[in-house]
Amino acid sequence: MRDRSAPGYARRMALRLRGTATLTVLLLGAVGVGVSACTAPAPVQTVIVTATPEPAETVVVTATPTPTPVAEAPVEAPVVPNAPAPVVVEGPANDTGAIPGAQGAASADGNGYLLTYTVVSGDSFFDIAQRFDVPQQQLLRMNPSIPNLGETLYIGQIINLDWQTTR
Repeated sequence: MRDRSAPGYARRMALRLRGTATLTVLLLGAVGVGVSACTAPAPVQTVIVTATPEPAETVVVTATPTPTPVAEAPVEAPVVPNAPAPVVVEGPANDTGAIPGAQGAASADGNGYLLTYTVVSGDSFFDIAQRFDVPQQQLLRMNPSIPNLGETLYIGQIINLDWQTTR
């Protein structure tokens, strides 16, 4: 037989479930701790609890569908035509001074109007047009003999700067 004075023995419970959900709880009375062995154990109390099962509450969770995002058609900006190019007024050449790519000498008439330019090594048609403040298109019209839209220049070649004549 077990020693009833062991700690926790006095409060031990025995549970037993019977066929119709009858729950029997057996509580053991407290046995005095530190009392001599001649002390009688306390009487045992029996409590019977009958549980009536209740229906479980059913919670129904309904998922709310999330609307599918609809891609909107991209809004196209209205097409606006480019502004017309500014009208280039042809006029006499104006020498702004030698620059890299246009280092040659220019000749002028007695009134100071520029007449010609002599190509030197390293010159480019674009830089010559920039130096004399003349649009490339105007310089090409004044010099129809220049090949490849001014891409090919030769050292010593004479370029017309007089806007009223062509060479």
